Amino acid sequence: MLTSNEKFIAEAVNKYSDTVFRVAFQYTKDRSDAEDIVQEVFLKLYKASPQTDDGGIKAWLIRVTINKSKDFLRAKKRRGKAEGLPPPERESGHIEVFEALSQLPERDRNALYLHYYEGYTAREIARILGGSERAMSKRIGRAREKLKEFLKE
Repeated sequence: MLTSNEKFIAEAVNKYSDTVFRVAFQYTKDRSDAEDIVQEVFLKLYKASPQTDDGGIKAWLIRVTINKSKDFLRAKKRRGKAEGLPPPERESGHIEVFEALSQLPERDRNALYLHYYEGYTAREIARILGGSERAMSKRIGRAREKLKEFLKE
């Protein structure tokens, strides 16, 4: 019989593991590294058991995933390992967008990802990444313009 905490964790894994994977993959660009980060994130959830509403847990998981991904990349850089494998094959057209996104600064890339792929509003993204709603709206707009320029090239 599962405890209420174990049920909470199981529901979070079922509901958000794809999101956590996509955020980790955005950083690592390597499937196995992203899967390792997913495991670390949900292990941290199990240990921490943050008591928050459903929308808050998704934001918490994304923030932890970003932090774990950054930690992973710093450790990888210290070890001097080569870059990860290229992203998995995508439908034509998506490869160009993925490559253009990777040229954006990290905060811009994160803001666009959370807005377009995860459906967060500027207010919610500001809460996750830090900053004001107005600043995040401007960041999303400027990042979108930069992305258009990269895609035109």
